[in-house]
Amino acid sequence: MKVYLVGGCVRDRLLGVPSTEKDWVVVGATPDEMLSLGYRPVGKDFPVFLHPTTHEEYALARTERKTGKGYTQFVFHASPEVTLEEDLKRRDLTVNAIAMSEDGKIIDPFNGQTDLKNKVLRHVSDAFVEDPVRILRVGRFLAKFAHLGFHVAPQTFQLMGKMVENGEVDALVPDRVWQEMDRALGEKNPEKFFDVLEECDALVKLFPDINVPEAFKPVKNSIKFASLFLDGPQDIIKRFCQKYPVPVNYRDLALMANQYQTKFTGDKLSPESCVQLLERLDAYRRPERFEDVLEVLDDFPQAAFLKTVLEETKDVDIYSLQVEGFEGKDIGEAIHKSRVDKVRQLNRGVK
Repeated sequence: MKVYLVGGCVRDRLLGVPSTEKDWVVVGATPDEMLSLGYRPVGKDFPVFLHPTTHEEYALARTERKTGKGYTQFVFHASPEVTLEEDLKRRDLTVNAIAMSEDGKIIDPFNGQTDLKNKVLRHVSDAFVEDPVRILRVGRFLAKFAHLGFHVAPQTFQLMGKMVENGEVDALVPDRVWQEMDRALGEKNPEKFFDVLEECDALVKLFPDINVPEAFKPVKNSIKFASLFLDGPQDIIKRFCQKYPVPVNYRDLALMANQYQTKFTGDKLSPESCVQLLERLDAYRRPERFEDVLEVLDDFPQAAFLKTVLEETKDVDIYSLQVEGFEGKDIGEAIHKSRVDKVRQLNRGVK
């Protein structure tokens, strides 16, 4: 029984970048042997075990055979006879098909180190075409490493184009598509994820209605998501969120930014209109969400002024209004009027 560190952790160590993931492959062992050593089984489709102390995942070396379209139609074979090279050969990219032994020796049968040096994302073998999720993963890895100078090998783009042409992308399940997209939004250059999909004609199939910016700002994923839907009707956002398992806060922010962007782009608003807009955006009760809206629309003409208006009008002395005799619905109207008066006092070019 031999244990090897594989995949992203080895790749990142060789690149000299931080890595939080650790994946292990066990060669020459059976499930019963793993259980006898205290490992706990977690894999449903193939033998994966949790280490009894570290709780990191250890997978038995395995091969796989495709039996249908999509990424779930595979038969896996794990046995003590499966070699490390056979296990590595089924992986997606050469840079992810490097292993390290327990004594630190590098095992690199597919020249992943050369591709790391040359900044190339290249498929390991023609078996790449059997799993359409790999198209998404290539896009995500380019989003992750483009700032280091990485690019996708032309031959890999050709294979991905064939996969799209053969309908493999049509078999992707929404949960997995969204998972990869959301992870890509969290990388340094999310636009590269969409560039890869467009290059191999997958973008029009998966995300036909989004408008990808040339570059994303370094903000939260929900804000990046909302920036994809500033143009077009809100039905596009609703359809997208019905198709994919988009978190509610992502959806609500996208709908809100889309709905109110015209208020941020037009002429300067009157004091009444400013306060009404902030109230409709629920900015006084949920200022953190309004901050997110501002992040999405911060390049629009009225964004900075509305932020100032909120800061100047968020504190209203409700006790004084009660002393004056306001109560019930009248207090709400008095608060609104007080806010409008404060905006007038700003006297910063507002009508």
